[in-house]
Amino acid sequence: MSKKRVFEGAATALITPLTENGIDYDAFGKLIEWQINSGIDALVICGTTGEASTLNDEDHISAIAYAAKCINKRVPLIAGTGSNDTAHAIKLATLAEKAGADSLLVVTPYYNKTSQRGLIRYYTDIANAVSIPIILYNVPSRTGVNIEPATFAALADHPNIVGIKEANGNISKIIETMALVSGKLDLYSGNDDQIVPLLSLGGCGVISVLSNLLPAETSELCKTFFKGDVKKSAQMQFRYLKLINALFSDVNPIPVKAAMAAMGYCEDYLRAPLLPMEESAKAKLLDAMREQGINV
Repeated sequence: MSKKRVFEGAATALITPLTENGIDYDAFGKLIEWQINSGIDALVICGTTGEASTLNDEDHISAIAYAAKCINKRVPLIAGTGSNDTAHAIKLATLAEKAGADSLLVVTPYYNKTSQRGLIRYYTDIANAVSIPIILYNVPSRTGVNIEPATFAALADHPNIVGIKEANGNISKIIETMALVSGKLDLYSGNDDQIVPLLSLGGCGVISVLSNLLPAETSELCKTFFKGDVKKSAQMQFRYLKLINALFSDVNPIPVKAAMAAMGYCEDYLRAPLLPMEESAKAKLLDAMREQGINV
């Protein structure tokens, strides 16, 4: 495709280490360094997994700026933005660009659930306001609105709109979308249990929760597929399924925060209304982690 690809492989939808006093920047920096040293292909800062919905604008942009300094262009920095208010979404997008983001991951408006015409206008207005590439984030289970295939097609010719993070879970809809936009928009899986299926439809990788714990392994799964060993990549998808399911046994990012705390990377602290994982579910998560050789 003529547009510049943001990344290929695995991008971690990174947690934001938090305490009662705010963002733990020391832990954040160590986590970023470990991810890069482990061979991750890109990092998403302040996405859903990064608890963006409970970060105020100052924390949101501060986290992006700090990450940009730590990453120092070693891997692409994709900043999570988007809002149910277009003016606020544009504000976050432009501030994230100034803070050093290489790309934006822009979620659909939530709660007020705009029409497909409204989505086209929303994404066009944001894309016109920045000069960095945008990945459209479709996650109807959270936002209440689905980006339809025809809407992706209507947005595909905008020079700043380059990709899709698809988390609608509907393979038939994704096939319909790719029939319309393949070669115009890059496809990334937004679900860790569907990495290989979406790669088989021409996908370029995954924006992953799993890779918080297993950055090298998640990246290798994608690389294995790209090398043509589909059978082995499928076996890797199967191998990590129990852990993936455990990471989504409660609303994201509750389990991954518990997992990363158990690995020593952060406190098991989330901003209200999210609460730490219940002990019975956490025990199953830790067992799944141990089965993958993770020391907890």
